[in-house]
Amino acid sequence: MRTLKRMSFRHVAIAVVLLALLPIAAHAATLCVEPSGRGGCTTTISAAVAAAGAGDVVRVGKGVYHEDVIIQKPLSLLGENANNTIIDATGLLNGINVDGVGAPGLAHVIVGGFTVRNANAQGIVVTNASDVVISNNHVTGNDKSLMDGMCPAPGFPPYFVAGEGFDCGEGIHLSGVSQSIVSGNLVNHNSGGILISDDTGSNHDNVIKNNVVEDNPFDCGITIASHHFHLGPTDPSLGIYHITVTDNVSRRNGLVSGEGAGIGIFAGPPGAQNNDNVVIHNVSTGNALPGVALHAHSPFQSLSGHQIIGNEISGNGPDSDPGTTTPTGISLYSRDETGMGMAAPLIGIVIADNVIEHEDIDVVMNAENASSDVAVHFNSLPKRVGVENVDAGTISATANWWGCPKGPGANGCSIVIGNGVTTNPWLTQPVGDGDDGHDHDHGHDQDHDHDHDSH
Repeated sequence: MRTLKRMSFRHVAIAVVLLALLPIAAHAATLCVEPSGRGGCTTTISAAVAAAGAGDVVRVGKGVYHEDVIIQKPLSLLGENANNTIIDATGLLNGINVDGVGAPGLAHVIVGGFTVRNANAQGIVVTNASDVVISNNHVTGNDKSLMDGMCPAPGFPPYFVAGEGFDCGEGIHLSGVSQSIVSGNLVNHNSGGILISDDTGSNHDNVIKNNVVEDNPFDCGITIASHHFHLGPTDPSLGIYHITVTDNVSRRNGLVSGEGAGIGIFAGPPGAQNNDNVVIHNVSTGNALPGVALHAHSPFQSLSGHQIIGNEISGNGPDSDPGTTTPTGISLYSRDETGMGMAAPLIGIVIADNVIEHEDIDVVMNAENASSDVAVHFNSLPKRVGVENVDAGTISATANWWGCPKGPGANGCSIVIGNGVTTNPWLTQPVGDGDDGHDHDHGHDQDHDHDHDSH
């Protein structure tokens, strides 16, 4: 055991002085909100937020509040319970707006414990802020102004209008946000689920964790979309990077429009940058587009360095971009649709430890840039087509389970379609059957080495 030194009276005196000098925020006040106003509480959330100081806590009692709550200071906004503490934004633009555009430098905000419903645009939106926590909310029935894929919502900011299709901001939207967490929310029956964008600034180092995102009919469950526009090479610190999507359930999204992936990582206009994100330990099932979809479409884009690891993917739809017409698990797409031949290379992408079921194609890459090079290892790829390479580039698909011990193309195993796919050695037992969590008894049957398979 360590021997603790006694603190001298001088040290105690210094400690007392230092405590006295701590910021006032260390003694944060707590304000209360009640529909009846009893106990000296305010009757509206907005009034309490306006009265709060930096670092204060606003506790909201059960009830229904017809408000668009705007937060422009560091504080905690806590509902009693998402089942009974409701922000009903019927006829209003947003439910909760953590507004760093209007308050530059905004940080240290917590929002939790609410149902947020019926906003014309976004249920909960966060712009240009850091260290924001959005947790344990039910965000439902927003995007009410969506009409035929357009967003005529009065007051919808022009910096959002340009980037959003099939929604007016979705259930939860983070734009220009960093070092923040969206966790433990139920997001359903909006146009789309959770959106991470760079509409108002770079978006990076955020965590999307433990959310259930389901039955959002027009868009993806979880979307990471760069809308940065630049007609030339772009600074890599711009755009979107270092987003972690982990332990979420994304299901039955996009079924009305046919445009919803379970988890989508997209680069939209020329100059879009969307790199180095991690998608790990999620369940993605029954969505209109593939379970995980990566898309790049224009010149000067970057879509690289992503890790897709340990996900359960099943029963999703085909990719609406050219390449698949049947249910697909993971789809990687990069083509320059302007015809300039400047498609982004798909490089540094790792697809590992995923279990993919009830799809016609487990993993497909449709890339016209020959520099594209993707690693696919330790996955369960038991369906009709385990890996397909539609065009250029290479796929290292060694050490996967193909549905039977004999490897891809054998009787009862899935197959490889396309050139540039290396499969040998493969696993002779399903992923996880080995004593150490993975089977290392790799086959070496050269008769089934599909380095240049062209089924």
